[in-house]
Parts: sequence; structure tokens; C-alpha cells
Amino acid sequence: MLLLLAGSAAADPAAPLAPDPEQATRVVEGLHEVMLGVMKQAQQLGYAGRLARLQPAIASRYDFAFIAEKSVGLTWKDLDTAQRAKLVDALGRLAGANYAARMADFSGEHFETIGTESASQGTILVRTRVVDGDGEPIPLDYRLRSTPELGPRIVDVFYDGTISELAMRRSEYAALLKKGGIDALLEALEKKIAEQAPASTS
Repeated sequence: MLLLLAGSAAADPAAPLAPDPEQATRVVEGLHEVMLGVMKQAQQLGYAGRLARLQPAIASRYDFAFIAEKSVGLTWKDLDTAQRAKLVDALGRLAGANYAARMADFSGEHFETIGTESASQGTILVRTRVVDGDGEPIPLDYRLRSTPELGPRIVDVFYDGTISELAMRRSEYAALLKKGGIDALLEALEKKIAEQAPASTS
């Protein structure tokens, strides 16, 4: 599994305390509950309705400021306050749009929580899986960190147990930043957000 936050919390006395396993699990299971409810009503809700339900659930469970910083790497220190705010906002809206577009139907899926384990830099992994209508389980793991202000928040998702969303994002964004800087990245994010509704079948 590719973990971007290298190092071990035990070796770094400044590393934050890992989220409480029960609290972290509740964050993930709460998101799954919303997701499942949306999928079951996908057709009635349509894309806009799904987005309206999913966006606040995602916003309250993800740490998009942390994700934004890690997604652009060293470029983060060169961004001003307004640019950082725009990036955080765009990533949050893109996540909502992606969730809403993907959850356009329901085929008997359900979520199962497998357990938790400590990860590096004071984070925790909540291991889950989504079981499709045919009973086929697909690993879906969440990495969470905690802050005094926010509590446990999701900072990465691993699809099929190995594919880090944060790693993919960082690789993709590096090319855009190199080509056109933060303006090119923000433009690309807005385009992706706009594409989700037309791409949705309902």
C-alpha cells in the first residue's frame, strides 16, 4: 500500500495522536450510511439531489485543507491565502460531484467494516469493503487523521486495498502545476466538476 505520509509516529515525538478507533470508525460508517441511502434513492433524487445529500456528508468527514496541501506538495508554500482557499473549495466540490455521479443506481450493495489499524504520522486506517449485489467484496480502506478543531477526518481512500486516491491526485496535479501553475490546476478542477453532471445518466 502506498502511503504518502512517510515515517512513523513512534519515531516522531511531534506527530499528532492517532484518532480514537471508535470515533474514526463512526466517521466512516456514517459516510457509508449516507452513501447507501443515496444509492437506494438514486433515480428519484437525480444527480442534483444526490449531490445535495452527499456534499455536506463529505464536507463534514474529509479534511480537504490537509488533502489540498499534500496534493500539491511543495507548491503549497508558494500559494497565497486566496489561492489556497480556492483549491480547498474546488477539491471539496469535486469530491461531492464525483460521489454524486458514481452513485447513480443501486444493485443490492452493502458496506462492511473489517477493523482498524495504526498508520504512520499519527493516522489510522479504517478497513472496510463494499459487497456488490452478487456478493463480491471489494476492499475500501480509509485513512484518517485528527485535529483538536475537527476531530477524526478522512485524508485518503484506498480503492481495492492498494490504490491511493491521494497518490493519484498528487501525480496528476504535478503535471498540471508544472505546465501552468495553480491557475491551470484550478481550471482543470472546475472543468472536472462541470463534467460530472452531464456525464451522469440521471
